[in-house]
Amino acid sequence: MSFERACALADVPTDEALGVTVGDQAVAVARHGEEVFALEDVCSHAAVALSEGEVDDCTLECWLHGSRFDLRTGKPTGLPATEPVATFAVEVRGGDIYVDTTTTLNGVTPQ
Repeated sequence: MSFERACALADVPTDEALGVTVGDQAVAVARHGEEVFALEDVCSHAAVALSEGEVDDCTLECWLHGSRFDLRTGKPTGLPATEPVATFAVEVRGGDIYVDTTTTLNGVTPQ
């Protein structure tokens, strides 16, 4: 695995998301409770930034049409999206969040 620093943990408040770039990949880093997740930062339905949406009940809601994506799996849990988004491995080291975008956890190829 090849982890790169994405942001400081303090930059991502609980139950919010932050858009970052890791390498050349747009990533939505999200916190739910004490857990940190990383998803491809592009809605599979409308190609807009998921990081601008809301985190609720371990999902990230797209701000444009309301599609919801499970933070753990990237699978859509609410229409109109029907295709998952890529998810990436995350490590929290000290006060920083590191993401590995070289391999997806769910096998989905990023757009």
